[in-house]
Amino acid sequence: MGKKVYETSAKKNRFSKKKVLLSIVGFIVILGLAAFLFVNGYINKSLPTTEGTVELSVLGSEVTIITDEDGVPHIQADNARDLYIAQGYIQADRRMFQMELSRRQASGTLSEVIGEDAVNQDKYFRTLGLRRAAEESYEVYSEESIEVLEDFAAGVNAYMEEAKANNSLPVEFKLMGFEPEEWTPVDSLTIGKFMAFDLGGHWEQQAFNYYLLNEFAEEKAYELFPAYPENRPTIIKEEELDIAASFEDAIIPHSFNGSNNWVVSGDKTASGMPLLADDPHLGLATPSIWLQMHLESADGQNVSGVIFAGVPGIILGHNDQIAWGVTNTGPDVQQLYIEKRNPDNPNEFLYEDAWEEASIIEEPIKVKDSATINYEVIETRHGPVISEFAEDTGKETVLSLRWTALEASTELEAIMEMNRAADWEEFEEGLEKFLVPAQNFVFASQDGTIAYKANGKIPIYEDGKDALLPLNGWEAENEWQDFIPFDELPTVVNPEKGFIATANNKIAPDSYPYHISNVWAQPYRYERIEEVLESGDNFTVEDMQNLQMDQTDLRAREFVPFFEEALSDIELKAQEQEALKLLADWDFTADKDKPQPLIFEHWMQEIENTIYDGEIPDTMRSLFSTESQSIDNMLRLARDGEKSIWLNENGGIENVLHSSLQATLEKLKEDYGEDMPAWTWGDYHQVEFNHPLSGVSPFLAFFFNNEDAIPVGGSGVTPMAASYNSKTGVVDHGASWRFVIDAGDMNAGYHIVGPGQDGHFRSEWYHDQMSDWVQGNYHETRMDEREGLELRMVPEG
Repeated sequence: MGKKVYETSAKKNRFSKKKVLLSIVGFIVILGLAAFLFVNGYINKSLPTTEGTVELSVLGSEVTIITDEDGVPHIQADNARDLYIAQGYIQADRRMFQMELSRRQASGTLSEVIGEDAVNQDKYFRTLGLRRAAEESYEVYSEESIEVLEDFAAGVNAYMEEAKANNSLPVEFKLMGFEPEEWTPVDSLTIGKFMAFDLGGHWEQQAFNYYLLNEFAEEKAYELFPAYPENRPTIIKEEELDIAASFEDAIIPHSFNGSNNWVVSGDKTASGMPLLADDPHLGLATPSIWLQMHLESADGQNVSGVIFAGVPGIILGHNDQIAWGVTNTGPDVQQLYIEKRNPDNPNEFLYEDAWEEASIIEEPIKVKDSATINYEVIETRHGPVISEFAEDTGKETVLSLRWTALEASTELEAIMEMNRAADWEEFEEGLEKFLVPAQNFVFASQDGTIAYKANGKIPIYEDGKDALLPLNGWEAENEWQDFIPFDELPTVVNPEKGFIATANNKIAPDSYPYHISNVWAQPYRYERIEEVLESGDNFTVEDMQNLQMDQTDLRAREFVPFFEEALSDIELKAQEQEALKLLADWDFTADKDKPQPLIFEHWMQEIENTIYDGEIPDTMRSLFSTESQSIDNMLRLARDGEKSIWLNENGGIENVLHSSLQATLEKLKEDYGEDMPAWTWGDYHQVEFNHPLSGVSPFLAFFFNNEDAIPVGGSGVTPMAASYNSKTGVVDHGASWRFVIDAGDMNAGYHIVGPGQDGHFRSEWYHDQMSDWVQGNYHETRMDEREGLELRMVPEG
């Protein structure tokens, strides 16, 4: 009996424990579900508002926003003031976190919300002074443009006020533990200055050239110069400047930042009207650097295209009469100056045998969870001292930077005029106010005109070699005296050949009277575009889209036959012979499903490593913006039977090619197996469009990078621009926006905005164009149709 009682008690005890355990599990499940529903509800509250009615006290009259099936907002207002208020609100609703990071990065205030990890970056941007330049620019803007900036800011602030009140700011703010502060007109101008930085100039190449001449024999150094100088520039070797240490933490824009654009005369099109195509090459990330919008007001505004989040207007696109696009001109608009400091006064620098007082600018840097850093920027007559931002201060020789973008400029006024222009004359008049960054504008209009202008503020150099190296800052003869007159900038209108194209290539012949640049992109993209446009007539929108997606690799077409010939007398292993046979059978398209682009691209990487590893440290290679061009030049020298010191010191062209091929195949075999024909370019070359917070943890990456990486064709030298990180294969730079238009129907534009329109990871327009970007699926956006989700903005009360 006692035993049974014990057993019964034990069973009751086990049942009781099980019941408690189930209760605990149930509570955890309910708690987890509640937390999920709370978080889910919180996240969904911050989704973009696309339907219903929003009351805004700042509005004067009702505004209608139709969001089409591709997430493009079409904003209709009675007047310009309400139009830009609505544009500010909609941009903030779609991209507030991106806008916040953009203004902080450009202003040098990321440390306030990120902490010590961002201090060096903040010091760099405080030193450059993009925000100081934006503040100076604000002072020279017209009243009308200031009103646009203020109206736009009012719309952004109306969104923020509403989102804070409703606890519906994007989840990224909650994750980072801060809220955005009031938006100002200077914030918009600072973002504009950052784009000038991203498309800047060549100071890093000047620094690298200086390093070369101090580290190598002259002949060897000059071989890596972007333009081999006949009258060689001089350099002050006795001055101590540690270039590698000075710029170890400098933020260098991607050397691939460029673009393709072209315009085709109606004589060569099926419609009998001009075709225009544009695809700016910038960083590929989530959200897109661009936001596509259509702005229309009853007082005459009707323009569609893209704009940087945080900036009013439309910078690239079309209205109902004209269309335009840009590529980066890449002129020498940045000049480093060697400055001699007074050993008795660190704030004085030599100029024409006298000591000049520099400006000392206080730039205190607030740091999250740490003390404020009392940072100072020194500005000489030329600009900020940029060689000392990384703490190594007080040297008697420093480098300062003069740069056109650090001066007051009026790009927003140009955008306003371009948006309203009806013909080339009016458009060109607006361009006179677009100073930085210098851009190659192509233009088409419904009156049949096609045109081009290399536009911007470009300094006059008496001798282009002066732009190859830092100049002596104490000599008046090295000062910029003037800029190329606007009417003398390279311009083409209605050329006989029937088209105009640019791809960051050399834009003017040697007979042009002014120096523009020593650094140009490799010519392959331009040559392929020209090859196609010269080869046919009756072009259509679809033909232009196909050309933007063209994967023909002219670099491979140039060098693969030479590689085969150079190795013809070398005893090769079976694997090496197989690789060369594959390359010989290649049609030179960088197709994601082919093994040849994988082999060729890695082979070119290994050639660079063979020549430069052990000679040039990684810190300096980051300043070597013409690294690929220099390799091309060496290979051409060898092909033409001419001397190359760098190749000869590595055993000659045969040894360089053979050893780099061996290294390439060993690496690829290790990564992709023994079956060479089964290798594919897309196994390595893939696009991800990463969110800025996705690198913090795999958990955040799961939500913010909610699509798998996609194999993609193209490369850094094909018209379908897809430049990649050589260590990972991740495509991180390329055609950030693709656009084609036929002037026969100025209401219809064809676009791809990768990866999508919205910055909210729950939005249907977050990554919906990611596959489109890879496959070349364009969406049509019309200015004369009104279908989609309707949002009404009305004055409060």
